[in-house]
Amino acid sequence: MISIPIIESAKKRLRQNKKRAKLNRERKKDLKEVTKRMDRLLEEEKKEEAEELLPDLISLADKASSKGPFIKTKQPELNPNIPEG
Repeated sequence: MISIPIIESAKKRLRQNKKRAKLNRERKKDLKEVTKRMDRLLEEEKKEEAEELLPDLISLADKASSKGPFIKTKQPELNPNIPEG
């Protein structure tokens, strides 16, 4: 049996949790799609297109670690290691 909150604060908390879960799923899905697209471009050796996609990937990774489904210590794993030069 599913318990339904009776107290107003519990109802609000439930609404917040549903909203945050949806946003976290979207952020995780977007990050996964961009990562796959980046990997595909690198396999096909299309470096110019991959470089154009890099800022989007970094932005999504930063957002996911600061606001969403990943903890902040995972952020370096999400961001690609960018060689200097």
